[in-house]
Amino acid sequence: MIDDDSIPNIPDFFRGRDVFITGGTGFMGKVLIEKLLRSCPDINNIFILIRSKKSKSPQERIKALQDLPVFDLLREDNPKNFDKMVPILGDVMELGLAINEEDKLRMANVSVVFHSAASVRFDDPLHEAVIMNTRGTRELMLFAETLKNLTVVVHVSTTYFNPLQRVVCERTYAANGDWKATIKLAEDFPEVLDVLTEKYINYEPNTYTFTKGLAEQVAIDFQHRLPIIIFRPSIVISAMEEPIAGWVDNFNGPVGLLLASGIGILRTTYGDPDIVSDFTPVDTSIKAMIVAAWKRATQPSSEPIVVYNCSTSLQRKFTTGFIVTMGEELSSHIPFDKMLWRPGGSITKCRYHNFIKFIVFHICTAYIVDTIFKIIGQKQFLVKLQRRIYAANLALEHFMLTHWVFENDCFLKLHDDIKPCDIKSFRYDNFITVDVREFFMDCMLGARRYLLHEKDENLPKARLNYKRMYLLDKVVKLVFYLGFIYFVLLKAGVLALVFGE
Repeated sequence: MIDDDSIPNIPDFFRGRDVFITGGTGFMGKVLIEKLLRSCPDINNIFILIRSKKSKSPQERIKALQDLPVFDLLREDNPKNFDKMVPILGDVMELGLAINEEDKLRMANVSVVFHSAASVRFDDPLHEAVIMNTRGTRELMLFAETLKNLTVVVHVSTTYFNPLQRVVCERTYAANGDWKATIKLAEDFPEVLDVLTEKYINYEPNTYTFTKGLAEQVAIDFQHRLPIIIFRPSIVISAMEEPIAGWVDNFNGPVGLLLASGIGILRTTYGDPDIVSDFTPVDTSIKAMIVAAWKRATQPSSEPIVVYNCSTSLQRKFTTGFIVTMGEELSSHIPFDKMLWRPGGSITKCRYHNFIKFIVFHICTAYIVDTIFKIIGQKQFLVKLQRRIYAANLALEHFMLTHWVFENDCFLKLHDDIKPCDIKSFRYDNFITVDVREFFMDCMLGARRYLLHEKDENLPKARLNYKRMYLLDKVVKLVFYLGFIYFVLLKAGVLALVFGE
């Protein structure tokens, strides 16, 4: 712990400061804004880059953001701080971030920048991913250079920025391409770049990882001109404690796997059940990010750029097989209202085994259910959904079969630099001691509440429905096996008659 009176604590550091955030409407961005407003109550303004939408103005989008459950605690404790959320009309995909001169003047006193805007889609065309993830980072850095009071720029990357590197240290790496040339190609020859994607990205698994790797190179090239941190979270999932245990707003990572299995639409997954999954609760990531920004701004560094791998798998090793098993176990305690079949599923590293099971248990079943829906006049959706699940499994294939080691000594040691008075609000190492079963139960409850919008008071009814589905599943399997045995015995009897004659 640091107990130096010359160094301000975290709330004191942010007192009176203006902060600029890109990606503020994203999963991590929302939690970052909430945490700064709640735990650093004397912060001045948080300028949030908001894209233009025909249906809503930036002010309306900010209001919709404030109405989300993630801000419930702030709404109770300090609702006046909502006024500090200032929308800035702009777009990371545009030159100059599309910020007008008037807004640039409003942000002249910004001293802390968090750049978390990115497209996390794996199937984006290469030129679009380059413009968003790589050129957007360049434009952010160019804007940051105009800020005279700047103390730190936090560039949010990913631990998977260089997926061909199996052991990722907390240092910079050479990219698999030239970011300047790639941006030029994306601007001038987008169709050609898209056609040559597989070759151009050097057979990386997708355009997301490739362009995030290039974005890191942008940050590295600005390291002698700006005080930069590269912050690399792994797969970011539901909140462990703050602002609400289990809060989540997307289907990424193990939460999506738990949800699909819990609804009963995921019966098989292609992957290695023994691969260790690296995921980090969103509140752990955000607290560490704020601490890292504070440290870079208040304590001189001998390095021009500092890198943190925000990962957890070296401390808590959870395999994909464990997550699937945990999801099936918890489904009886926290079932979903919209259950289509008994929760379950398995993961296999045999491609052919998975394909056969997918055809039988996913596609064939989906056609049967959609046919029933058609007969009773309901909307048919399951076949389309199962095709999307298969496409998603293909996109994740590389990550479900590959094991990485993300060294995180700097990330863990960063916690030792927190001042004693900040431990209560910014401690983030409790992911090491958290009760795993309780955490996943919160994840399931969060998925119910915030993704499926199901009410907690419906849980008794959902548990009763689970029991019905369990019995139905057993009956269907019994009928299937009895039918199979009957067919085999019948065929054997016919053969006996034939050969007997």
